[in-house]
Amino acid sequence: MNKEQKKAYIADMTNQFENSKAVMVTHYQGLTMPQLDELRSKMREHGIIFKITKNRITKLALEKTKCKDLSNLFTGPTAVAFGEDAIMSARILSKFAKENENLKLIGGIMDDEVLDQAGVQNVANLPTLDEARANIVGILNAPASKLVSILLARSEKMSSLSPENSETQPKE
Repeated sequence: MNKEQKKAYIADMTNQFENSKAVMVTHYQGLTMPQLDELRSKMREHGIIFKITKNRITKLALEKTKCKDLSNLFTGPTAVAFGEDAIMSARILSKFAKENENLKLIGGIMDDEVLDQAGVQNVANLPTLDEARANIVGILNAPASKLVSILLARSEKMSSLSPENSETQPKE
């Protein structure tokens, strides 16, 4: 890489670190190119960029960003996922890591919060925004449907006790 390419790489990485709400750092040693392509494809479906990094130059890019606390994670064969949705990034990487033991989640940043390996796993287990909304709607909807069924049952019981339906009406 010549000087101009390095400057362009640093500028691109600085921009990625600054503008991403979620940054997940992984070690990928032992993954084959088809496995990496498969992971990139899964990430791309959700608007996430998965990039293999050059550690020394990436550390230079990190110095000027909100992600500077991650610089100690950049040792060995490192790749980074940049995206807007930390939960989806962590979920895809976590699932892929379970299927491929050569991918290791080592940390990341969600908004401005630094995550260690356990933190990334916890984020992966959180419900997505759509799942959380569906849960809330279900919770709010349940009492209303129970109330309606109780009221309907009461009204059916009341109508069966009304004089028109009574078999023991006095004859005239």
